[in-house]
Amino acid sequence: MATTILNHPLIDHKLTIMRNKETGTKEFRQNLDEIAMLMAYEVTKSLPLQNIEIVTPICPMTGKQLIRPVVLVPILRAGLGLVDGFKTIIPTAKVGHIGMSRNEETLQPEEYYAKFPSCLKEADVLVLDPMLATGGSACAAITNIKKRGAKNIKFACLVAAPEGIEVMEQKHPDVDLIVAALDEKLNEKGYIVPGLGDAGDRLFGTDQ
Repeated sequence: MATTILNHPLIDHKLTIMRNKETGTKEFRQNLDEIAMLMAYEVTKSLPLQNIEIVTPICPMTGKQLIRPVVLVPILRAGLGLVDGFKTIIPTAKVGHIGMSRNEETLQPEEYYAKFPSCLKEADVLVLDPMLATGGSACAAITNIKKRGAKNIKFACLVAAPEGIEVMEQKHPDVDLIVAALDEKLNEKGYIVPGLGDAGDRLFGTDQ
């Protein structure tokens, strides 16, 4: 597993706007969309290519094309905020969805919704979620995606805590992790510090 922390100036600038508690839903959503586009470029840098013979207006040549289809899988609901930005860069990508919620008795994440394209097994699967806190939901989602046959998986998130990265590295050492910003820690309630609050609530304008 490779963990990449992007530390990109434009991402850091836009993320600072998102972190500000005074930032409203419209601006939060817009900056998340823009960061997703910047992240998509980095996340896809290592996708495998194959040669293809074409003819330009000038002459024949050997070009490159992606070997596998790309499937975006946002973890509901906050992960939806990354989809449009990624699809702007990868307009041919198909989109699956997976929803995870915490069982209040066991305190463990459980799947409540899943729908995937038929090409999942042979695709490059990009799992999207703005936050990686404890890592519980992300790890459970990836486990369930693997059970459906996915083999080539990357996980992209906006803000991660060291604790979440450690859990991901332990449970899914074969999954590359791309993080826009590595934050300090989790607090006693399991929130990322300094973080940006509840990404889903801020994205959709629901009460926090």
